[in-house]
Amino acid sequence: MRKYLITLIPVVLLGWQRGPAPEQRAEFVPSSTTIEEELKPTNAQYRTEQLVTRILTNYHYRKTKLNDSLSSVIYTKYLDDIDRSRLYFLASDVAQFEKHRYSFDDFLTKGELDVPYEIYNLFRKRYKERSDYIQTLLADTKPFDFSTDETLNTDREKAAWSKNAEELNDIWRKYLKSEALDLKLAGKPDSTVASTLRDRYKNRDRALARIRSEQVFQIYMNAFAESLDPHTDYMSPTSADRFKQDMSQSLEGIGAILREEDNYIKIVDVIPGGPAFKGKQVKKEDRIMAVAQGDDGKMVDIVGWFVDDAVKLIKGAKGTVVRLQILPANALPNTPPKEIRIVREKVKLEEQRAKKEIVSINQNGKDYKIGVIDVPIFYRDFEGAQQREKEFASTTRDVQTLIAELQKEGVEGVVIDLRNNGGGSLVEAISLTGLFINKGPVVQVKESMGDIEVQSDTDPMIAYNGPLAVMVNRFSASASEIFAAAIQDYKRGIIVGEQTYGKGTVQTLIDLNQWAPKESEQLGQVKMTVAKFYRVNGSSTQLRGVMPDLELPTAFAANEFGEGSQPSALPWDQIASARYELTNNISDKLVARLRDNYQQRLKSDEELKKLAEDLASFRKARENKTVSLLESKRKKEREEAEKKRAALNQLGEDEGDEDEDAPSTPTTQAKKKDIYLTETSRIVADLIVLSKEPNLVGTKKK
Repeated sequence: MRKYLITLIPVVLLGWQRGPAPEQRAEFVPSSTTIEEELKPTNAQYRTEQLVTRILTNYHYRKTKLNDSLSSVIYTKYLDDIDRSRLYFLASDVAQFEKHRYSFDDFLTKGELDVPYEIYNLFRKRYKERSDYIQTLLADTKPFDFSTDETLNTDREKAAWSKNAEELNDIWRKYLKSEALDLKLAGKPDSTVASTLRDRYKNRDRALARIRSEQVFQIYMNAFAESLDPHTDYMSPTSADRFKQDMSQSLEGIGAILREEDNYIKIVDVIPGGPAFKGKQVKKEDRIMAVAQGDDGKMVDIVGWFVDDAVKLIKGAKGTVVRLQILPANALPNTPPKEIRIVREKVKLEEQRAKKEIVSINQNGKDYKIGVIDVPIFYRDFEGAQQREKEFASTTRDVQTLIAELQKEGVEGVVIDLRNNGGGSLVEAISLTGLFINKGPVVQVKESMGDIEVQSDTDPMIAYNGPLAVMVNRFSASASEIFAAAIQDYKRGIIVGEQTYGKGTVQTLIDLNQWAPKESEQLGQVKMTVAKFYRVNGSSTQLRGVMPDLELPTAFAANEFGEGSQPSALPWDQIASARYELTNNISDKLVARLRDNYQQRLKSDEELKKLAEDLASFRKARENKTVSLLESKRKKEREEAEKKRAALNQLGEDEGDEDEDAPSTPTTQAKKKDIYLTETSRIVADLIVLSKEPNLVGTKKK
């Protein structure tokens, strides 16, 4: 597929000549800037705009035409990316921008950047106005009255634009009062609250002042790229270098991929094998509020920082301690941040590898031994495989070994745990499926030109043919979904957990520097969606993901996290089914019986009932987007939010409060409370019994 793309792209670009922009403009060399200084595009950016536009309009999977409809989407996304919470622009500013709503398609085609930069420069001006107000307000040692009963709306994405500066100032007064109240309730002395906020916002000022033309251009080009789909983006030369560094994992840190979003440093991914992954203290979508060095270092507030600056604080020498204040992804509006401690180290491959444990279940008076194999990522040492090394790292090889060990230990059923597995090697997802089926197609790949490739397991060897369950959650994605979907389509095993992420697309990286007019000029990279995955039954894993046969209680709604939460996500569709032979392991009747047994436990088991009730209460509480600014009410709201989080921690929903210094061994892992794993093991115990009933066993068919 990638070879196919490389062959065709130059054909499209024959009309694009290396050299000056359509109109010769003086090259702008960025220097040290202030917020007041206007930023201007460079000649290289004019050229890059046209280059990226031609690539995406001709080779992106969606095949979207540049027209007024797409222009409107790009315009809206650009404003959202600059001022998502509507805290800076005035209604009159937006009214002025509206005349350009349907012109962005023309800007991209012609290589025009003046309007996007005008919009961003006006944002800088409005930011400076708000910054001046903030510093004036915080100059007072006691700027807030916490005895006044008023509220703050924390979700302003759909709010009306403010009519004037007075309206914006009042909104900002409430935001600052809310932040001050958080600091006060966290134990910050009254005398230092205002100065802490002054420093926080001065840091934001310095961060904005350091923004260069390169970053503005990236924001604008991503408003275009991400309007096509959420996994397509443009990386500036600096971002491309950082991406390469992240992929090489050459520096010590916590083992997480970070990005800036709405003034916060957000955890985009937790790298299997890294310190954060091993400690299970952070999750995707968590936000980092502050960073401290060592066990007694002072917390440095990083709200409003650039990700590059935050990373400099978080990374450090191997073996050293970094402490973070984390606001969990599923935090209620009044939830205080939690402090975690992480020892820095490199990501270790052995920590990414599959591991096993045995869960003992007593069901209806009988004991069952259930083997559990945790697969955190689909890993493969491609270089070792190419050189035909005997012991190269491979998910499939490791799982095959673990299955053999579990069978020797007398397990009666197996669980493959893919929770939080974000994907990895497609080759491994296919070969791992092959351990549980005879042979046959595993996934179908449809390219942007319409060609469909069926990728199959060709090895008839089966490593395990007994009762099987696959555990998934909202953060199981990509290769995980391919494996789970194949097991479900072949009716080989039961899928248990939550609806998966729904990431059913394929991306390729394109280095734009190959079209640079001179070697010294860097243009960046484009990551572009070029294909979609389809199950063997013809249904796409895109958007819908994999629906479990038995759905366990969840803290997340489908529209909160996952592909479905992205406005530009490619749609679900289906193609013709591949030819494959079903196993006789799972029938609809068997699934119905398993579901009945699970529903009975859900009504009678106290821990399951408590988990379902607490999660329902938690979801309802998270729908509330207002917080009180009255100290007595806020304190009560905060205490209630803490109780809800503590209840979920106790029930195993949030694994972030474990003792990070405790040794992580198969024995201690097995002892950790995990209601989801316990219930899945019970389901497998039911499967062991019910699969022996002839009337519940399916029949083989193609």
